[in-house]
Formats: sequence, C-alpha cells, structure tokens
Amino acid sequence: MVELLIAEKPSAAEKIAFALADNKPVKKSNNRVPYYEIIHNGKKLIVCAAVGHLYNLAEKTKKWTYPAYDIEWKDSPSVRKDASYVKDYIVTLTKLAKEADEFTICTDFDIEGELIGWNALRFACGQKDGHRMKFSTLTKGDLREAYEKKTKHIDWGQAHAGETRHKMDWFYGINLSRALTASIKAAKSFKIMSIGRVQGPALKLIVDREREITAFKPQPFWQIQLLGHAKSKDIEAWHVEDKFWDKDKADKVFIKVKHEKTATVMNLRRNEVKQPAPYPFDLTTLQTESFGHMGISPKETLAHAQKLYLAGVISYPRTSSQQLDPKLGFHSILNQLKKMPKYEQLAEKILQIKDLKPNNGKKTDPAHPAIYPTGNVPKTLTEREAKVYDLIVKRFLATFGPDATIETLALTMDVKKEEFKANGKRTIVPGWHIFYMPYIKQKEIELPAVKENDEVNIKELNLLSKETQPPKRYTQSSIIKELEKRNLGTKATRAEIVDTLFKRGYADGKQVAATELGIHTIKTLEKYSPKILDETLTRKFEEDMEEIREGKEKPDEVLEDAKKVLTEILEDFKKHEKNIGEELLQAVRDERDAASILGKCHKCKNGTLKIIMSKKSKKKFVACDQYPKCEITFNLPQNALIKPNETPCATCAYPQILIIRARARPQVTCINPTCSSKKLDKIEQKEVDQIEAGKVKKMCKLCKSPMVVRKSFYGMFLGCSTYPKCRSTEKLDKEEKDGAKKDSKTTTKPATPKAKVSKPRAKKIK
Repeated sequence: MVELLIAEKPSAAEKIAFALADNKPVKKSNNRVPYYEIIHNGKKLIVCAAVGHLYNLAEKTKKWTYPAYDIEWKDSPSVRKDASYVKDYIVTLTKLAKEADEFTICTDFDIEGELIGWNALRFACGQKDGHRMKFSTLTKGDLREAYEKKTKHIDWGQAHAGETRHKMDWFYGINLSRALTASIKAAKSFKIMSIGRVQGPALKLIVDREREITAFKPQPFWQIQLLGHAKSKDIEAWHVEDKFWDKDKADKVFIKVKHEKTATVMNLRRNEVKQPAPYPFDLTTLQTESFGHMGISPKETLAHAQKLYLAGVISYPRTSSQQLDPKLGFHSILNQLKKMPKYEQLAEKILQIKDLKPNNGKKTDPAHPAIYPTGNVPKTLTEREAKVYDLIVKRFLATFGPDATIETLALTMDVKKEEFKANGKRTIVPGWHIFYMPYIKQKEIELPAVKENDEVNIKELNLLSKETQPPKRYTQSSIIKELEKRNLGTKATRAEIVDTLFKRGYADGKQVAATELGIHTIKTLEKYSPKILDETLTRKFEEDMEEIREGKEKPDEVLEDAKKVLTEILEDFKKHEKNIGEELLQAVRDERDAASILGKCHKCKNGTLKIIMSKKSKKKFVACDQYPKCEITFNLPQNALIKPNETPCATCAYPQILIIRARARPQVTCINPTCSSKKLDKIEQKEVDQIEAGKVKKMCKLCKSPMVVRKSFYGMFLGCSTYPKCRSTEKLDKEEKDGAKKDSKTTTKPATPKAKVSKPRAKKIK
C-alpha cells in the first residue's frame, strides 16, 4: 500500500515528510519538482506539494461579453501567463497518483486550502475523495498527531464553500469589470476598468470618509491652559469648561485669571484601575499592531507571518480566533522559548505562575486557535520577519501575565474661583506590561505629589484658539478592522482587497485617501448602479458562504441567487452604459492630469510642466506641454512611483516631486538639477576634489572597498566602488553655519529630504 500526501507548498511538504518519516526521507524530483518517499510505521508514504492553486476558473468560450456564467476549472498555465511553472507540479502529481492506493490532503486547513487540495485530488489525481490531515502548526508533534487522527474524508463543507466563493468572485469580478470597460468603449475610448464583489463596498467606505472630510466645516473654540510647577514637577491643567464655544466668555475668564501667580489645590481624586492582559492574536489584531508599532502594512505582515508558519515557528496565521487551548502545551512552548536568550527571562517568569491561563477573548475560529509561537527556534529571519516574530512571541507571553495596575489622579485647582483640572496616569504595578515591551502605547503623565490647600506656582496662562478637526482618514490597518466589523471579505482576503484598490488607482497614501478616480467611480456607480456598492448584499453572500461551510446551504442555490441578482444589476447597467462610460472617462482623464501636472513652465511662462513616459525608452521625464516651441526637459528617477508635490521648492521655486519606492520612506525633492540646494558647499567640494585626485581614500564601512564619488538625481554622494554587490553610501562632509563638520553616516541609499506632513496647531492669543 502506497499513500500520497498532498501539501499546499513545497516547504510544507518537506516539513511533513521529515515529521512523519521513521528514518531520513528520500528526496526525489520529477521535472525539477521535489517530492519525498518515506516509511512511516512500516508503510510507504509519498509526500508531494502543490504551489497554491494549480487550477483556476475560466470561461469555456471567451466572448468578452457580459453577463458570462459558463465557466470551468482549467489548469493555471492555460489561464495565467505567469503560471507556466505550475504545469510541472500537475504532471508530477498525476505521475505519483498512479503509484498510490490512498490519498491524503494536508493543505492549510481553511476553505482556500481545502479547495486547493480538492482540485489536486479530482483533477490531477483523478480521485473523488481522500483522507484529511488537520493541523495548526508545522511542528513534528502536531503533524504526527494530525496524521494519526486524519479523517476518512476531506472537509466537504470547506471544499464547497471554497469553490462557491471562487465562482461568485469570478462572476462578479469578471462581469462587473467587463461592464465598466465596455462603458468606456461606448464612450468612444478604451481603458481596462475593474471592480469586485467586495472591492466596491470597500472603496465606498473610503470615499464616504473622504466626503465627510471635504464636507466638514470647522468650528472655532477656545481653551485656557495653565502651565505650573510644584514639588519639583511641572504640571499642565485646563479650565474645567474645556471648550469655550463663546469667545466673549473665554475672554472674560482669561482676563480674570491671566495675571495670577499661584493656584490652590482644591481636591485630589486617586483611583486604581486593573488593566487585564491583552487577548491572544487573531490575524486582524496582529496586522493592526504590526502597522501601529512598526509601520508594516497588513499585506506585508500576513506575508511575513505565512513565512514564519512555513518555517514552523508560529501557528497558522489566517485565523479569527482569540483563544488558546491548554491542550497546546503551554509549559512545553515556554520551555522551548527559554532556549532563546532574548526570551529566557520572560519565559521563566511566566513559568513561575502556578495556573497558566491566557486571557482568551471572545472571538473563535472553527479551524484554528489564536496565533502563537511554537517554541521552535527560528534559523534565519529577515529584519522585518524578526520584528513580526518578536511581536507574536511578546503577545503570547503577555496573555499569561498578571493584571497591570494603573493609578489615575484627577487634580482640581482654584484660580480666583475658576477651576482648572489636571489628569495624571502612571503604572504602579506593571504586570503583563513587562512581557509586551516595547509594544505598550500607554502614556505616563505623573503629577506633583501635592495635597489639598497646597499652592502651585503658575508659570503661564494661555488662551488658545483652536478649531474642530475633520474625521481622520482610514489607515491600511483601520480600514481592515472596519471591513471585519462589517463582515466584508474574509480574514485572509481583506489586506489583498485594500492592496488591490491601491494598485487600481482608486486609493492612495499611508492615511488612505480616495483618489479622484476612486471618488468619481463611486459617484457614477451610485448614480446609475448602486447595487454594485451594496454592502448588505455583499455581507449576505459572506453569510451564505459560512452556511455552506456548516452544511446549512447548498452551493448551487447560493450561486443561482447570486447570478439572479448580478443579472439584474448588469441589465440595469446596460441601460446607462454610455452615460456611465462618459463620466468614468472624464474621471480617468482628470486623474491622469492630476498625476502628471507639476506646474507652470519657468522657461516659456506659457506652458505646463508634465510627467511624460517616453514611447521609445519607456522612461519617465518632465517636459513642457508647449513642445516643440519649448524644449525644456528634466530627468526623473526611474523604478519609482513619481507624484506631484503641492509645495514648490523653497530655494528655486521649481516644482517638487514625491518619490515613492518599495520599503522606503517617501522623499520630496526639486526637479531642477541646477538648484543651489543640490550644489556642493566648500567642504563638500574639497572632499570631492581630493577623492577624485586620489589624495584621500575613503573605505566602505561595510565591505572595506574604496568609496567613489557618484551623482544622482538628488545630488552628489559617496558610494561603494563594488556597486551593485555592495550598496553602501555615505553623505559628503557638509559645512554647517558655524563652520563645523557634520558626521557622515553609512546608509543604504543617498540621503534625501523626507516628505513633511503639516499638523494643525493651536493659536496662542496674547
């Protein structure tokens, strides 16, 4: 008897093979596809892998019309040009299936993994069913237990829910995108447009927030601030009225108190609050914390977590659970974490707790527990993978920690019968905080140790003029939380949905803003086809999918219902096709202009400087739209996203651009290569002359090779002579106003100005 085990990815197949093998696995390959032959308890097992989805949905006969519902599963290479490598995996699985008598699916245990396994079974292996391994970590113990307890059948609820989701997403994505593109064509133009079942409602959330911000009318208010000093500590207090909406009233109070030199403590209220440990991580909370503390986007966080899972050092990350079961073996995990110097002392402290119970949350997941470290020691991690791993370990440890005790102090002071309040907060028992450092955001405000009737010296009294602020834009983290709250998308797809909106030009920015294209697309669809954006309808289909997984709904009935609704939407859409196209086309043109226009041409005075793509070289540059009358051009950095910057250069008044590169901070710089801000000062020029003349040698701090002078769009700098093998760079020594030198620093890129974000300030009234 030979049993074929099908994993989701090659790295998972290797883990499974080594976990189940009685002796060392025999690694073989077919068309460069690795697989493993092992003996487990005297039985021969073959472990092979898919590479994610081996099969995709496609139209049986592509006609590029809508509505289109006649679809079938096809091997991925025949559907996607970038999936040619998948063919070798299908061929290998088909070959190995002929040697097998039994089949077991060991893909990720969720609806996506179930579908991957089911498709591999029925299409590559020619099987109607198979056994199923269920596990949440790729550790030896969990995998051996999963094999021993494997079920006789695949999880049909998950398989049918997965297939139904794929079909529904295809129906909506393809048909709606074709409808939008056809509308542009009806307006006598052409542009590929796209929208999806969840993307429409998600974009509407972002656009609605943008509308709130635009429509917001600030209201003025006034506050009276007291800055004082007592018992060797500073104190900040505010008038109990807080916001004065009537300026006359604020002026009257301020005139009354502004010359006072002391305040008298009226009363103090101390209160101790117990702060329980945080819940274990579900995927959304992990993504939120990772973005909030380290600026790592939700999509990137999931990618790092997936790698950590495949490396066997954390549990399966695509979970909505906030609960950890004692069956996981907390003592064993903590003893493993103790082997890592970074966590040794923290793990030892947790192990001293007699009754180890995590502070579980309410959210559950039928397939997986909350995210936790397995205790396996990571081998090699990138810097950002290590950050995500540290966050997961610290959160796991913190969930077992005792309550923290926070003392709050409310202090009321009297100034000529006007009350001022100051609030303090300090941690008196850190409890679980010590296990979650440095990810504690709590701000400590310590007040002086005063008592009733004590006097506080007043250093300043200020009347501040302020305005109410508009609602904040979503961040990539908060929009995912909002989608989860509204039950739009799944834990595994929400980050991808937001990323897709960025790629399609509908949204932009770290603080997620709707672009003109996104705003006009929603405006047009609201006018002519609002059902596309109906989150109630989208949420209903999400609930239907869950019902299918639980065996309470039939896939065919849910799909027929979806097709009926979609057909009605598309029939109504066709009635307004030309009008929709004309309005969308104008939005596309406005967005294109907004993304390319930099400002007035300084040479001819009549033209406009625009970002242009060369038809021959495919390189971007800046040119005047009055060409050939005005032939001025400016080079631009390549392999980066270039956007206009609203503020012109303070030195030469030429337009500035915002340069965005992957995994780097946005940079603002002037397009003018002769701008004096880019010229070398005396010390910089002297250093350049000496290096180029061979009088001075500077060595790379990373690889010890000679440094050479290089010139870029941003100006001159020192770079390693072995580039691109070594990408080390240094700033040139720069002359300061007092004639001193600045220290040069080793970097990975030339130093450039950072984008500045202006913040509203309170105006002090004298």
